[in-house]
This record gives sequence, C-alpha cells and structure tokens, in this order.
Amino acid sequence: MRRRSLLLAALSAPAFAAEPVPALLREVRQRLANEPVVRGVFEQRKTVKGFRNPLVSTGDFVVARDRGVVWRTLQPFASTLVVTRDRVLARGADGSVARRLSASEEPAVRAISETLFGVMAADLQALAQRFTIEGELVGREGWKLALLPRDAALARWVQRVELEGEHFLRGVKLAEGSGDLTQIHLARHTTSAALRPEEESQFE
Repeated sequence: MRRRSLLLAALSAPAFAAEPVPALLREVRQRLANEPVVRGVFEQRKTVKGFRNPLVSTGDFVVARDRGVVWRTLQPFASTLVVTRDRVLARGADGSVARRLSASEEPAVRAISETLFGVMAADLQALAQRFTIEGELVGREGWKLALLPRDAALARWVQRVELEGEHFLRGVKLAEGSGDLTQIHLARHTTSAALRPEEESQFE
C-alpha cells in the first residue's frame, strides 16, 4: 500500500468540545446507519509533503461490516485496496495482487488494518481501543470526531484523524507522521443486506 496510507488531514482542525467520550460515541453510533453493507463513491485529495498540488483520485467503495472494505480507485489509475481487520491487500488494474500485508506476518499491520477498517466502517468501538476521541454532535443528525493515537508507534504512522458525517460517514481527514495530508469526501451512499458476488470475491 502506497506509504501505507489512504487518508489524511489538516492539523489546524476546529476545536472540539470536551464531551465525555462514551456518551458521545453512543450518540454518534445511534446516528449512523447500521445496515450490513454500505456503498458509495469517493474523492481523495492527498497532499504530499514538499509538493504544492494534491494528488486527486476518485472511485467507489464498499463497506461490509462483517468482512471489510473494498476501496476501488478508478481515476487516475485503476487499482483496488481490500482492508480487513487482519489484512491489507492491493490489487492492480488487472486484478493481480500487487501487495499483501498480513497481521500474522507483520504485527504492525493489525494496527494499520484495524485503523483503516475502523475509519471507513466508522467502527467507533474499535477505534476507541487505539485512539482517544473527542468531538461534538452537530444539529439533529450530524457529528464530528477527532482521534489522537494512544500508542507512540501508531502515532509515527498517523498523528490525527478527523471524521464527520450524519447517517453515513461523509468526510475523513488524516495527518500522517510523514507530514502528508489526505482528505476524503464520501457521497452517494446506498445500503443493502449482503454483498454482491463480485464484491464477495474481492475478500477471497
């Protein structure tokens, strides 16, 4: 996975209210959709340290709560990233495996895969194990969260994550330890009870 990152965000984030985390997370969880499968499209803007213009990519995604995330980039170059709780798999445009990272072989991969899965699936319970979380509820449906890593090793990869949404996760900002910044906008969400056969095959 390129520099082991998907996302990233501005460090000059807005101030978040110091609301008790458990109560806040319960409220956010109640506002989020709970369907087994969520699909949508994304635009990702990644600013690499030292470069003025961001790298922009677009594509679609599938989040299956009991399986993982399929992140399919369509532009500018086709590729697919499959993230489960214990594995990260990158496929090229022809479907061949370009890179495979397994938690059983590299212990650090579990932290990365669980974080990526937790962020994209908005799995707040899992994220709370690795991050301190602050945030606020916005209006009757919205919410914003800021995540800071509890562990110094994880902080070397990601320094801060910001999430926002309402019924669905809408925005992700991530600041990497390298200084790179990524912002992702998610839209056109749909839900279903199960994966399609072609989506199921991505996890095999």
